[in-house]
Amino acid sequence: MEERYIACIDPGTSKIALTVAKVDRDDIQVLYYKETPSDGIRYSCIFNPGRAAGPIGKAIKDAEEELKIKILQVVVGLPRYEVHQEKAPGSLERTDPGSCISQEEVDTLKELAMEAYPLADQTTEKVFGAVAQSFSTDDLIRMPERDIVGAISSSLEGNFTIFIGRKSDVNNLEMVFQKLGIAIAETFFVPDVTADAVLTREEMDNGVALIDLGAGASSVTIFQNGIMRHYGSIPFGAGNITSDIRFECAFTEQLAENIKLGFGACLPEKLQSLSDKTLQISDPDDGTSQNLSVKYLSEIITARQKEIFEAMLFEIGRSGYSTRLRSGIVLTGGGAQLVNCGNLLKSMSGYNVRIAYPQHRHFNAAQCPEIMDTSATASVGMLLRAAKLPYLNCVESPEGEVELENPAQETAPGQPYDGTVFEDHDKTVESEKKPKKPTRRTGKVTFGRSLMQKLGDVVGNLYDGMQ
Repeated sequence: MEERYIACIDPGTSKIALTVAKVDRDDIQVLYYKETPSDGIRYSCIFNPGRAAGPIGKAIKDAEEELKIKILQVVVGLPRYEVHQEKAPGSLERTDPGSCISQEEVDTLKELAMEAYPLADQTTEKVFGAVAQSFSTDDLIRMPERDIVGAISSSLEGNFTIFIGRKSDVNNLEMVFQKLGIAIAETFFVPDVTADAVLTREEMDNGVALIDLGAGASSVTIFQNGIMRHYGSIPFGAGNITSDIRFECAFTEQLAENIKLGFGACLPEKLQSLSDKTLQISDPDDGTSQNLSVKYLSEIITARQKEIFEAMLFEIGRSGYSTRLRSGIVLTGGGAQLVNCGNLLKSMSGYNVRIAYPQHRHFNAAQCPEIMDTSATASVGMLLRAAKLPYLNCVESPEGEVELENPAQETAPGQPYDGTVFEDHDKTVESEKKPKKPTRRTGKVTFGRSLMQKLGDVVGNLYDGMQ
């Protein structure tokens, strides 16, 4: 099978992102990307499968109708919050000590380490995956995976970082797709695969912290010498900024979100003359209006953003790699769209900071420019990782031919495959220059008639021509 289709779902706190792509060997063509408001999800974890199934089912149905396909199975991102990490050693006595160590033996050792790890409570915890930190043989000590394959030794030892999450979160995720009659082909730990979409090989080798600002949870993943070394998350994100605006100004949630996207910015002292401007928020129902200064809006946003960044910087310090991040910090996720967000983090940390967008050198997105947004990096990461699995085909093709070739695991609709995939980053492609962002949700502080049209009847004309 040459041509196949991949369908990825990123279940987030504020939105369900569904991506469909056609894969023909090394050619990846994104056919569809759409974000749908989510329900029943908090901190990226599904807490109410009954409510979550509705938006996810609608997202799948919309994609099927637009593309004239049938989605039979999907690739899904695992929860990012309430995940902790533990160290786990493993050893393997080789049957043929005179032969070269194979990649299959390394993968077997990783699986053994995951299976043998003693969970504190098997009824509530589940191993999400493992990342190899180093390997040792009779003559070699603490070698990376790419250097140990091909060596000769009678034994093989490995040190792994095991990532452990809540079993109930995975059960709820599976229950949603069982309810929809769709199989889970693969599950990925999103912070790991997001690196495929936004980081360069040089950044991961030299040391980098990848901060993903989601709506309900923010996370930091640290790479050094090309290996994922540390992970941490907090239950705060861009959704909390929206809530702060909502409660402070007595707005509806949707209005607060629209104002944040249209006028939100950090560092009010950096806005120059824009900080003196005033918005007039009109209520078309009762004819009342309310004034909101851009400076005050920025102060609300900056206060919460500082809190999130302080927690991320604490996690970086706790990792033990804070002095080894030669490539600084890479910032991505939907929350990274706020104006001056990167400048705020740079002033707080002293690191070089760049905002990361999906690297379009990895795929063709001419039909879906929306996927080049910071909020889509997790979806792109899952797509790139899933495309490496030659047996995976999620979709009944437009021609009507069903090809589900999965020798590793045969999965029927309604019977999810409980798998995890953690791979190395040896094949990561170098980044290009930052692509041009789509006009949708630019997040820049702009004032004009077109933006007011986006906000609709809720946000009225600017007060007296912006005074």
